[in-house]
Amino acid sequence: MRKTPTKYTAEFKLHAVQLATQPGMTQTKVAEDLGISNQILGRWIKKHKEAQEQGRPVFTGRGVPALTEQEKRIRELEKENEILRIEREILKRAAKFFANEMK
Repeated sequence: MRKTPTKYTAEFKLHAVQLATQPGMTQTKVAEDLGISNQILGRWIKKHKEAQEQGRPVFTGRGVPALTEQEKRIRELEKENEILRIEREILKRAAKFFANEMK
């Protein structure tokens, strides 16, 4: 039977990366101590380094790269824009309905 993958929190991943990158610590030793595979820790370290080079946080709650503040704001505005479009369409239909009722 297949084992379901374990979900690790962003805090756990960040803590593991910080431990593994401290002087005198090895990736293998940290992985052993935390009960995770060396390959998983290696991937986390690689993602963390790439994110640091890009100047953004790497881990969110689901292991997906975190959004920058600007990207978050864009998503919020896109959602708000969609809501406004829907509301405008509803108002147009209501205006047509009431215009026909008045005749």
